[in-house]
Amino acid sequence: MATKKGQGSSRNGRDSNSQRLGIKRFEGNLVTGGSILVRQRGRKYRPGVNVGLGKDDTLFAKVAGRVKFEDHGQRGRFISVHPIE
Repeated sequence: MATKKGQGSSRNGRDSNSQRLGIKRFEGNLVTGGSILVRQRGRKYRPGVNVGLGKDDTLFAKVAGRVKFEDHGQRGRFISVHPIE
């Protein structure tokens, strides 16, 4: 019998940090300009009216307003921000 504890645990301590992806603002929410709407990998959601696309496919609001999700069938799902009058 070994008198020392096995050293397996010292090699197992690696794991990547979570990326915190997903929808950050839902339909009907009020947002300000620059607010992040969706963090995503790839183009699951596409930018609609008054929404910008970051280099990592993040969608963000260009103006203050209300969030609107739209399904365009074959063309995909779009997220828009409609300004409040």
